[in-house]
Amino acid sequence: MDKSRRPLALLIVLAAVTAGPCFAQAPPAAPAEPAAAPAQPVPWSNLSPEQQHLLSGYGGQWNSLPAERQQALAHGSERWLGMSEDQRDQARQRFSRWRALPPEQRQAVRSRWQKFQTLPPGDQERVREGFRRFQQLPPERRQMLRDRWRSATPAQRQQMIEHARAQHQARMSGHAPAAHGPPPHH
Repeated sequence: MDKSRRPLALLIVLAAVTAGPCFAQAPPAAPAEPAAAPAQPVPWSNLSPEQQHLLSGYGGQWNSLPAERQQALAHGSERWLGMSEDQRDQARQRFSRWRALPPEQRQAVRSRWQKFQTLPPGDQERVREGFRRFQQLPPERRQMLRDRWRSATPAQRQQMIEHARAQHQARMSGHAPAAHGPPPHH
């Protein structure tokens, strides 16, 4: 795999490992929600001078953009302006990796993100916490876990997921086992 795709693939694998039991089950049916009010346009004059500068490429056509697009651009420009230079560099790198993905991988990532979004907040937090713990591991340990996951059969992956879930439940109950990582697969 191309090195530029590893972090994204890692995120997907980690999400599957730490929240696999959640993904393996159909998400709970969402309660019927009333139809959302249509998006309201964002007048160009409501944007700050910094946002207008950042979005200057859209200035001439702003009023012809759909309201949803105007809102997304306004929100995105607020986020961008609130980022540090390091955060902006990271965002640029992530965007470059995203653009380099083949369309089918982009669609797979979108699908997984949409599935993540349907998870209850507690499950989403568990996925995030698992990712944070994974990121704190030494690089060699992360690579070993990646390799183990890639070489595992679907049954072995399911066993790893169940093992991770049992470890999480043990930690939550205060009876953490001494094991360090998923069980070896044969």
